[in-house]
Amino acid sequence: MARRLRMMVWGFVALTALLLGWLVLRQQQAARLPPVPTSNTDALAGLGAPFTLTGGDGRRFGSSSLAGRPYVIFFGFTHCPDVCPTTLARLATLRRALGKGDSAFAILFVTVDPARDTPAVVGRYSGLFGSPVIGLTGTPAEIDAVRRQWGIFAERAATGGSDYTIDHTATVFVVGADGKVRSTIAPDESDPPALAKLRRVVG
Repeated sequence: MARRLRMMVWGFVALTALLLGWLVLRQQQAARLPPVPTSNTDALAGLGAPFTLTGGDGRRFGSSSLAGRPYVIFFGFTHCPDVCPTTLARLATLRRALGKGDSAFAILFVTVDPARDTPAVVGRYSGLFGSPVIGLTGTPAEIDAVRRQWGIFAERAATGGSDYTIDHTATVFVVGADGKVRSTIAPDESDPPALAKLRRVVG
């Protein structure tokens, strides 16, 4: 009995150590993410540029097609276990909360994992949120170019064998009908200020 108790105690200690190690690793990874401007500063105004990528239907999609319409843009990947689906679901909920229908603003999801996120994969993923989401992918060179335009950090992190995850900027960019970045929504930002930012661009 005493031996079993000792084994349980040591097992708990080992599990705690593993958990602490994982938390430290995640904090270190988060520390590598560059800060994203959160107000309408010169740095914020310098983000973004016209781009053309491939939609979930396999057709080319240009940001110019959104001229005169506000939109939000979020960078992630379909294998993301938490922040990506949570963010997209939240954006759909916030859009409904405005009470102006799906046309209030467009939701763009740009993958940072073009190797796995083909047009078909992005198309299926974008349809999971009960509200229109424009899923976009492209060649690695195209995705890298758009990431640089928006100041997005993305880096592979091995999870065992040939599998991997991607550490990436999880900020949502709010773009006005004039095509200028007006504000950002942080992952941990509460709904009231996020809604206020969206109302300012929707009118």
